[in-house]
Amino acid sequence: MDYRIMKWLIFGLIAIAGCGKVAKENSENKRLNIVTTTGMIGDAVAHIAGDSADVTSLMGPGVDPHLYKATQGDLQKLTGADIIFYNGLHLEGKMGEVLEKLSKLKPVVAVAQNIEESKLRKVPEFNNNYDPHIWFDVSLWVEAVRQIDHTLQELDKANAAYYHNNALKYIRQLEELDVWVREQIATIPEGQRTLITAHDAFGYFGDAYGIEVKGLQGISTLSEYGLRDVSELARFIVDHKIKAVFVETSVSQKSINAVVQGAQERGFEVTIGGNLFSDAMGEAGTPEGTYVGMVRANVNTIVEALK
Repeated sequence: MDYRIMKWLIFGLIAIAGCGKVAKENSENKRLNIVTTTGMIGDAVAHIAGDSADVTSLMGPGVDPHLYKATQGDLQKLTGADIIFYNGLHLEGKMGEVLEKLSKLKPVVAVAQNIEESKLRKVPEFNNNYDPHIWFDVSLWVEAVRQIDHTLQELDKANAAYYHNNALKYIRQLEELDVWVREQIATIPEGQRTLITAHDAFGYFGDAYGIEVKGLQGISTLSEYGLRDVSELARFIVDHKIKAVFVETSVSQKSINAVVQGAQERGFEVTIGGNLFSDAMGEAGTPEGTYVGMVRANVNTIVEALK
């Protein structure tokens, strides 16, 4: 869609939304209409809100949030929402203007907004911003879940106890998941704990679970990569005898294929270890279509390929 048309559409939809009540008053028998950007956030909201809300996620399986532009249908969903949750930390870079304008009319909440800066990864090459991929450290994602819980309690006090009880149950699941991830990664021989992917999405994962992480592209898939980057990563693979590299479901395989070929040209065979879910979950109705299932699938793929 042409940028100028999109801009006027945004203003038009917001003007329409502003003519009536923007935030509906929720009662015990009225469901909240909640819209989230990513599937990971949508899954967390659904766990906490339970049957008191309808939850819609804009970005489905295989969608790259760094490149995502809101469609006309998305704008209609956003303007009709009671609450909007997004990741923040510049993950949804191309949606920034839309979210900012909507925040003047209704609650628009970044789930990462209250995470202590000391726990975030500052990345110089990402315009010195913080790494937005917080969901790869399960203990850090717990803090995002707490933010969702707090927001829902504040905005719908009649159901506050219900939300908090659901959040506590979900957090217990996440705490168990965090322990499981640590145990599984520890089964990989220490010298083989290197995770190589298309873009640098797994930094929090590496820091939390003791595995070295390298990505061909930077934090955002908007980052450019060149022949030199491919050559240096291929050389690293050969020098360290890395067994496998990984494809991401939301990123083109072309870049990783170039790295594999570069290693082959140096006389070393490195395999594609499998597909990892990075910026999007799997298909709805599958285990990988939930946050917990996505994390488990990623860890099983990594461990199987690197052990």
